[in-house]
Amino acid sequence: MIRTPAAANDPASGDSSDGDEADRAGNAIRRFDRLRPRLHGIAYRMLASVAEAEDVVQDVWLRWHGANREEIDNAEAWLVSVTTRIAIDRLRAAKLQREHYSGFWLPEPALSEAPATPDQLAERADDLSVAFLMLLERLTPEARAAFLLREVFDAGYDEVASAIGKSEAACRQLVSRARTQLREARPRFAVSPARHRQLLTGFARALESGDFAALQALLAEDAVLIGDGGGRVPSFPWPMVGARRIAQLFYAGARRFPGAVRAELAVLNGQWALLRFIDGRLESAQTYETDGERIRRILVQRNPDKLARIAAARGEAGGDGWAPAP
Repeated sequence: MIRTPAAANDPASGDSSDGDEADRAGNAIRRFDRLRPRLHGIAYRMLASVAEAEDVVQDVWLRWHGANREEIDNAEAWLVSVTTRIAIDRLRAAKLQREHYSGFWLPEPALSEAPATPDQLAERADDLSVAFLMLLERLTPEARAAFLLREVFDAGYDEVASAIGKSEAACRQLVSRARTQLREARPRFAVSPARHRQLLTGFARALESGDFAALQALLAEDAVLIGDGGGRVPSFPWPMVGARRIAQLFYAGARRFPGAVRAELAVLNGQWALLRFIDGRLESAQTYETDGERIRRILVQRNPDKLARIAAARGEAGGDGWAPAP
């Protein structure tokens, strides 16, 4: 949450200079608040962490508040550049820290409101899904920033160059290479949000009831499950492969906690996903990749630190370190 002071202008003071200063401060706050969603969007896609993105935007606000704004010709370009540079530095540090991360690292999912139309959902998922954020991990911090600014936020190459401190020609090369890398790794299947939701609805019922046959039938034979416990709760140090093995895992969970498992549809990162609760506590946030007929990959976020915001936003228990094995 960005903490910005409230602008004030007391006409009774009779001091026009104080009034002018208050007006300028108020304008600065309004400019920043108008651009805050864009700045947060850049930071989140760079760092794949809601918490880190919030910290970046707070840092940008402090710099904006302390800057000589009369010398800034283009407030939006300045704020985007500062956000990008801070995010690049933080991403470099995060990549070093992840070398010592316990188990498999997955992005922190972001809870979204369900959009008004399926088209809005499909558009949002294209550049925000957990799978997309994982693809971005293949890029260097500079290439990631250049690609996001150009392809997602529609910045001109002059803006990209200013933000990352490279020439326009170098930025064009970074974006071109990033496009190629990501295109080769993108999922081959285009599935409508309605069909994706339908598959997840069936899987949620099977999760709750522990219906092994239904679970297995909804999974592709070579389905993959990846889990992130962050060293805080049990998870898997390597991907689990195969419909039967994954179905057995969820079947065992339902049998271990009879009647206590609840799976709810939610929109995470612009895509229909499942939140699994056990005894009323949020145990995992699960995002899915499907081919329209079966589930091909499941990304299971169990790290309590990465679930805390979702649990808090929904007013649910969870994110406190308690979580049984899936």
